[in-house]
Amino acid sequence: MFKPKIPTNPTPTVRVRPSVIEPTAIVQHAQYVPPPSPVPTAPAPVSTRPTVQLTPGALALAVGGGIAAVLVVGAVLVSMLLAVAITAMALAICALVIRSLIASQARGR
Repeated sequence: MFKPKIPTNPTPTVRVRPSVIEPTAIVQHAQYVPPPSPVPTAPAPVSTRPTVQLTPGALALAVGGGIAAVLVVGAVLVSMLLAVAITAMALAICALVIRSLIASQARGR
């Protein structure tokens, strides 16, 4: 009963033969060299830190999204607390009823 039963794999009924691999020819192509640009461009200025620019619409969207997230998380937490409170109250009532039944049975009623 406590010994593990290891399943045995059945032996294959069909033999699989490897397919024939044919060699392929290697063809080398010339490398592409882009033509030089006629006008040299100046390098981009190096900034020490990236700047983030928020438009009024993007800022309102971020604030609205944050408020919605807080409201959703708050509603979930309140509903979980309410579920725990209701369960605790139901268990307390059941405990009182059972204690009353046991006490009345012990008195001989």
